[in-house]
Amino acid sequence: MSAPQMPKIDSTMVEDMILSLAQHGAVGETGVCRLVYTDEWQSAQAQVQTWAEEAGLVTRFDQVGNLWAKAEGQTPGPSFVTGSHIDSQRSGGRYDGALGVIAGLVALKTLVASFGPPKRALELVSLCEEESSRFPTAGFWGSRAIVERSSPEDCETVVDEAGAPISAAMRACGFDPARIGEVARDDIAGFIELHIEQGPILEDADLSVAVVDAITHIRHTEVTLTGVSNHAGAFPMDIRADPMAGMVEIAAAAIAHAETLGRPAVTTIGQCSINPNAPAIIPRSVTFTIDARHPDPKAAKALHDTHNLIMDKIAAKRGLTLTRRLTLDHPPCQSDPGPLNALQDAADAKDIQTLRMASGAGHDAQQMGRICPVAMLFVRSKDGRSHTPEEFSSIPDIVDGIQILTGALYRLGYC
Repeated sequence: MSAPQMPKIDSTMVEDMILSLAQHGAVGETGVCRLVYTDEWQSAQAQVQTWAEEAGLVTRFDQVGNLWAKAEGQTPGPSFVTGSHIDSQRSGGRYDGALGVIAGLVALKTLVASFGPPKRALELVSLCEEESSRFPTAGFWGSRAIVERSSPEDCETVVDEAGAPISAAMRACGFDPARIGEVARDDIAGFIELHIEQGPILEDADLSVAVVDAITHIRHTEVTLTGVSNHAGAFPMDIRADPMAGMVEIAAAAIAHAETLGRPAVTTIGQCSINPNAPAIIPRSVTFTIDARHPDPKAAKALHDTHNLIMDKIAAKRGLTLTRRLTLDHPPCQSDPGPLNALQDAADAKDIQTLRMASGAGHDAQQMGRICPVAMLFVRSKDGRSHTPEEFSSIPDIVDGIQILTGALYRLGYC
């Protein structure tokens, strides 16, 4: 069954919702600081709940704080879900995460108003603590609970910068950490997340929207090189065991390797700690991080293996002790043909030209992919900016994205 002509998305309503939601945690003219379980976060979730109920959707909060809004299906069975996260960076903007929640709500509201109840249930989810801005180890907290990757024990060991457990913040909002296991879902048929791109690729292509066919593998490795600390002037270069020299050589080689591979491989040297950290002393040890990403599983493994070979060779050459510790490892997530084709068909039906690309950032969809088919839709980011008050996506670009999302959800819920 082919989809009928989709109703036009109300651009004024979309802009009003973006500006209204941005007032919850507003900082300055365009900034947003909306940390999970704070008053600002709670009021933002309440605003989304009010909008959803006005649209005729049935709402509920689960025990981790995810907000669900459902258009009941005419036949029983699993739901198709759309949404994103409502929390922000400490110095974030109006669009990251929040746009996916607004887009999903507008899409469901438009579909129900135009076509009535769907054949198969459609749901919106406004997820919590994707950013790990308040609790550094709680990234994807809401979606992890949905896919059974959070436990009551985690609620005590995940803490904020002051050492307070996330369980206390949950209880303050009326959620029960002991019941976090009840958040898990086994009745989701698929998940689509609309998100701002957070990079420059769509802008370089002069396109408004991209259909995302994969989410990258993200691996963080903490590396420590240990040598011998000595005087910077009196100790000859050829007999030094200088960990800083080793770090510089490793960093240059690892970055050069990613540059040789080309897009979408990326490698970043992040944090660096030097001991001792003084201008006239050869350091005793240097600890640094390597962030390495690639969306293709085989290519990601090859990238990580190459980094290890580089480190081993340079440490041995320079007489350094090398230790590695894996601190984060999110496997890649390939988009499923079902929702992927629904998005592309919806774009073609509206004559909206799209780009096919992988996501270089992690998203809740990556977690949801553990239990159901997933796909993503990107909307162009001005200057590729994100995680900053300056992030911006234009209303025409956003409407293109919501138009495609609406058409895809029609195909998945009504046909």
